[in-house]
Amino acid sequence: MSARNSQQLGNSLLGFRKEAGFSQAQLGEKAGLKQPLVSAIELGAERTQLATLFKLLSALGLEIVIRKRSG
Repeated sequence: MSARNSQQLGNSLLGFRKEAGFSQAQLGEKAGLKQPLVSAIELGAERTQLATLFKLLSALGLEIVIRKRSG
C-alpha cells in the first residue's frame, strides 16, 4: 500500500479497519479516539496530527515505511 495524500491514506486505513473487523467506534476505543475523528481521518482529513495517526496505526497493527517514490 502506498498513499500520497490524505484521501489515499484514509481509504487505506478504512480498508485495514474493515479487514480487521472493527467498526469505527471499536477502532476508536482501541486507539483511545472518538468515532467522529476516526471517520474524519478515513474521509481524508488533512490536518490530522501525527500522534493521532500513530494511535490508529498501532491499534491496527500497522507501521509507516518511508521510501523514495518510484517513477
